[in-house]
Amino acid sequence: MTEYNLDLVTGCNNNPLYLIVTDASYYPTDPPVAFNPTITITPPGFDEVVLPFVVNGTNVYGSDDLGITEAGCKQNIPDGIYCLEYTIEINELIPPTTISVKKTILRTANLQEKFNEAFLKLDLMQCDGELAKQTSVNLNTINFFIQGAIAAANNCADKEAMRLYDQANKMLHHLNKCGCGCQGTNYLVNFR
Repeated sequence: MTEYNLDLVTGCNNNPLYLIVTDASYYPTDPPVAFNPTITITPPGFDEVVLPFVVNGTNVYGSDDLGITEAGCKQNIPDGIYCLEYTIEINELIPPTTISVKKTILRTANLQEKFNEAFLKLDLMQCDGELAKQTSVNLNTINFFIQGAIAAANNCADKEAMRLYDQANKMLHHLNKCGCGCQGTNYLVNFR
């Protein structure tokens, strides 16, 4: 049998509007002899959708492609666990064969965007030294939880991934709501 090794790469998914999936498969022929390449994507909280897939290419899917919004209407797609299955039919084999690969990923683009905004809002140079250190510790802890969530999802520990994701999200919400104490009345009374 001719050797096919299907694989997908979903790195660099920090754009909250799109899910980016690249074909990292090995095909024994160039161009590959693959018919009906499709990808089935199940976004968190939505039904699965079957979409066309470009072999040896990068595929970009928006909220309308994923059945989250109406056609032509793009919005941020949700973070969470996504199930992907890439399938091809190989007609050069007798009998013709269908092969596929499944991947589960944790998407964190929206959370990462919140983290980036929180990081850029905090003016660590304006803070008192101890507050700057505490804010830095908080940001590092949040980042640690985000990376832990991704690692857990990559190892099929979906519940742990979402627990860590939720903890990072709660910490970011609190940090964005309360800040570092370097502004407003607290800052004026205590640090000026």
